[in-house]
Amino acid sequence: MKAALKNIQPSYPPSWSALPHGNALKQAIEAQCDESSRILFGYHLVKLGGLSAQINLPNCPIKHIVAQTSAIQPYSSVVSTSPELPYVESSIDAFLLANELDFAADPHQILREVERAITPNGYLMLTGFNPLSIAGMLRLVPHQRLGYLRNARFFTKGRVKDWLQLLGFEIIEYRNFAYFSLLSSNKNRPMNTLHQLCSRYFPWSGVMYMIVARKREIPLSVIKPSWRLKAGFSAVGAGA
Repeated sequence: MKAALKNIQPSYPPSWSALPHGNALKQAIEAQCDESSRILFGYHLVKLGGLSAQINLPNCPIKHIVAQTSAIQPYSSVVSTSPELPYVESSIDAFLLANELDFAADPHQILREVERAITPNGYLMLTGFNPLSIAGMLRLVPHQRLGYLRNARFFTKGRVKDWLQLLGFEIIEYRNFAYFSLLSSNKNRPMNTLHQLCSRYFPWSGVMYMIVARKREIPLSVIKPSWRLKAGFSAVGAGA
């Protein structure tokens, strides 16, 4: 297992269209995240990263949505880096990280900052590339269509779940989706019969995975002892 911390920052794609079949990936993520966003509640939601900022959530009940990017973009609301969030502690009700960890040099620091800024019982929606998919295996072979995928981290779903649980998150749900090849030459129909069979019989082989987690924080309470000290008995002598 490779270390999560890297000394060199991976190349971050400027948009989903810069990735192989990026528009199909974006549509698949929007369908999954929009469905899961129905359970969110609160006042503030942060779409962290340039890829997350481009994801539309029309059915999300949280109306104040902040799009944070590392550079000024037409769709950005806040310009800041992901490892240093400009939010006070316990102030954000929900976060969306669409493949943000796949292009991060220090994914642990990003999750620590999310844990610091999210409110108790706040939600985190996270997507990433599945290394066990066909695309995850083919990326090990030199291919001219890889592009930005060549430097993507491809963390396993189980590894990311362990990171979240160590930070006090409860995993609500997780699933794989997007059963098509990212290296296919067909840009209009990336799904074929082989990938339809994989979605039916091998659900773990999806190109993407999604994790929905909730920050759990148990309040401290004073435990009162159930026993009490009884006064000692002492005989008192009677007068003659």
